[in-house]
Amino acid sequence: MMKKSKKILLTAVLVIGLLFILPFLIPMQTYLHQAEKIASEKLGQPVTIGSAHLQLLPSPRVSASDIVVGAHEELKVASLVVIPTMASLFSDTKILDVSVSKPVIKKAALDFVAALKTSSNSASSVNIRHIKIDELQLVWPNIKLPILNAKATLTSENKLESATVKTADGKLSADVTPIAMPNGDEQFVVVNADKWTLPVGLPLLIDKATIEMHLKGNRLTIPNMNIVLYGGKLKGDAVATWPENKAKASWRVNGNFGIDNLSVQEPSRMLSRAVYLSGSLFGKGNFSSAAKDAGALADNLQTNMPFKVNNGVLHGLDLVRVASLLLKQNQSGGETQFDVLSGVLNVSGKQYQLHDLKISSGLLAASGQVKIKPDKALDGVVEVEVKSGMGMAAIPLNVSGTVDHPVVLPSKAALAGAVAGTAILGPGVGTSLGVKAAGAVDKLKGLFGGK
Repeated sequence: MMKKSKKILLTAVLVIGLLFILPFLIPMQTYLHQAEKIASEKLGQPVTIGSAHLQLLPSPRVSASDIVVGAHEELKVASLVVIPTMASLFSDTKILDVSVSKPVIKKAALDFVAALKTSSNSASSVNIRHIKIDELQLVWPNIKLPILNAKATLTSENKLESATVKTADGKLSADVTPIAMPNGDEQFVVVNADKWTLPVGLPLLIDKATIEMHLKGNRLTIPNMNIVLYGGKLKGDAVATWPENKAKASWRVNGNFGIDNLSVQEPSRMLSRAVYLSGSLFGKGNFSSAAKDAGALADNLQTNMPFKVNNGVLHGLDLVRVASLLLKQNQSGGETQFDVLSGVLNVSGKQYQLHDLKISSGLLAASGQVKIKPDKALDGVVEVEVKSGMGMAAIPLNVSGTVDHPVVLPSKAALAGAVAGTAILGPGVGTSLGVKAAGAVDKLKGLFGGK
């Protein structure tokens, strides 16, 4: 009995030792070159694999490292591990779990993936059961995207059963669930955000967000978007479509949105530290864009939004002082308190226009329009009427300079009229009449295209 136990123990030790040694006896370099050749043919791009290993413990698996796809390293993978299930090792269909570590994907790599997807339409003898991706980095022009982790479960037909994508810090997540529909399957996607900062445009901090989406073919529908930020809410819907191949149509997106009670101080300070707003923003609008490339959609954005800001302050500019001190130079600094600031925001690509502006408060009434050009230069006119016992006329103020360094001065006609009126009739009434006459001349010039 003792001898039999020793034989069993010795056999077990030999088997385990063989399992450790056997992978080093298999010429993996030969298979490595074959794998590189097959992958290069499938993708139509050069593929190199730094090294590969076969492991039999703790379970059979093949691992490869330092994988590079593309002449310009469009896709890199630090480590790829393929683990077949023990039950499928000797069956016709192999069931695999795949683990990918630290992949780096450039935008151009999407073309490789699309080519692989369209070419693989035949039945496969391989069933990928689970896919796990750690520390995925997407490299997109002019966008700094967060590191992602992902998990996916597939059916026996290699169709998606469920998937979860999360940022490494856990602040953004997306859950994907397929839905069988009579006219074709679609994916139901729910995106949740918690204390997450936008990586595109202004670095806005989103306190909480839930976005529901339906993905089918080359169409993404967003019927429900709820975002909480800066003490207010943003709700909306959108539809995005993209071409099935590059030779045809362009990327398109359009939708509607509403903003309720959003504190504008922090977002406006991101645009300009010199002059910015505080108060509560309300507005409703629509947006659309079309471009040949998804990255250019933001550059072609078209937006129209009537808005109002309640109980606010225009920081960095005292309109009452600028309008009152006609003969002074640019008077920056100070602030203008208001009850309501209303207007319409139009966005056309990188150019912004604020028109039908109206400001009302206990001290003044103002109206006008301001254009913000792509180079952040300002161009506009604001008429300010100071409510005083003298009944001063509306003073036309020219707005120039840049977003960071705005310059607000009375127009040349207003200054000339004020000087002439004061000289003829004296200060007060004469000044007011001179400004009023100058303002009328300015408006007549505008009617006939004068400057």
